[in-house]
Amino acid sequence: MSTTELQELQRTVTRLRQCVGSLRSRYGDAAAVRRLTNDLDRLDIDVHDFAECPPSEVPGRCGERIPIPDTPYDESLFRGTDTDDEGLGGLRGSR
Repeated sequence: MSTTELQELQRTVTRLRQCVGSLRSRYGDAAAVRRLTNDLDRLDIDVHDFAECPPSEVPGRCGERIPIPDTPYDESLFRGTDTDDEGLGGLRGSR
């Protein structure tokens, strides 16, 4: 993770802490607020651990590329089912 990414993550956690603080002032010690605070504390620990000892990066996977044709699928694949050819937003109702 780059320094910029880590700084952005830390800024985001700080902003989240402010939001949870607002919830605490509005809803008090509600169970959900306590859980959010606990989750945020754990997130702080994880970010700190990550910054101190980042894990090894996973090399990019360059697997076999499978070509996908531009031609429409066979209509019989979708007849009699409750499914769409979801190519460009689906075609439900236009068949």
